[in-house]
Amino acid sequence: MASADSRTVIPRRPAVSRMVRAITSPYYRYRHAKVLHSLRVGLAMLFSILATTGIDIPHGIWSSVTLLVVIGGLQHHGNIRKKAADRAAGTLLGATLGLALIVQQNLIGSLPLTYVLMSIVAAICAWFAIGSSGYIGLLTAITMCIVAGHGDNLIDVGLWRTLNVLIGIVIALAFSFALPLHATYSWRYGLAANLRECAQIYTRLLEGETIAEDEQVKRFLQINRRLVQLRSLMPSVAKEIDVPQTKLEEIQRLHRSVLSSLELLATGPLMQVDALARSSYAAQCGAEVHAVRAILLAMARGLRFGRATHFGIPDAAPLAQTSGDAALRLPLDLQGPYWLGQRLAEQVDGLRAALLETEPNWNIERHSRVLQKI
Repeated sequence: MASADSRTVIPRRPAVSRMVRAITSPYYRYRHAKVLHSLRVGLAMLFSILATTGIDIPHGIWSSVTLLVVIGGLQHHGNIRKKAADRAAGTLLGATLGLALIVQQNLIGSLPLTYVLMSIVAAICAWFAIGSSGYIGLLTAITMCIVAGHGDNLIDVGLWRTLNVLIGIVIALAFSFALPLHATYSWRYGLAANLRECAQIYTRLLEGETIAEDEQVKRFLQINRRLVQLRSLMPSVAKEIDVPQTKLEEIQRLHRSVLSSLELLATGPLMQVDALARSSYAAQCGAEVHAVRAILLAMARGLRFGRATHFGIPDAAPLAQTSGDAALRLPLDLQGPYWLGQRLAEQVDGLRAALLETEPNWNIERHSRVLQKI
């Protein structure tokens, strides 16, 4: 008979294995997004230093400055492609203008004219900087100043700085695609966390458990903050998975409606009755209450793993009852919460349908393979 000490012990993963898993797993990359972004920029900076200062290229610092400006704030793959290209275009345009200012200064020799021309260019760039081409406008003005100074730089200095700007752009674009975090994963995991929180709050309310006001405010504030973050990701998500942004807007709207209904339940008449009455309400509408909770959790699992099979629910099964018989069996002070619960069930149903419609595009790797075959 084997002793207790002979039981199999699962060995702990080595550090290298854990690091590889963190890099290759979308969820781990989502959790360690800041670390991976910092690592990418740090390695790019080191490469920039070795590529310029290491081989004694004059004014190599501007390569590193350009690198930081181009990718320092870029994280999600969906906005790297467009914004990196915009920033590169602005940098090249600014370098060209800077060289042109140096040439005209050498030909004409009037510093006041150079200052006026630089001011005019800066004003034009500022005009575009607050529009859709903001990055191009802003970086055009910055690079112009890097290359031309205040118009008093020598032409060779301007050319060396232009070369360093180009080196910085190339390095930035090369590293911008290293270990990117897809916005789709951040959107999925954030939405999943919110739906899981909604399911927990809904269950606690209907089971008669009292939630302290401070805790309630804190949890709803956290969900709302995450909801705002999800909106900022939608343009990048739409580019990554080829889903119209209107579809994502619909999901966002339904999610906000679910949250609003839940807040009304948490602060409305349902909270004015005792725990026994709330438990009685849950018993009267038990099947629907459990179905709403189950579907919220199923949607969270589906978003977490990226496969509809994890929903564990049929494609069409309306939650909300069409009859008011259940409401008539309830006390008058609970009929309002009942109809609010019906509305919540309809919204959960709509959210489920919207998510199932876009589910085939969620898995970035699988979606990319399909597009390649097409």
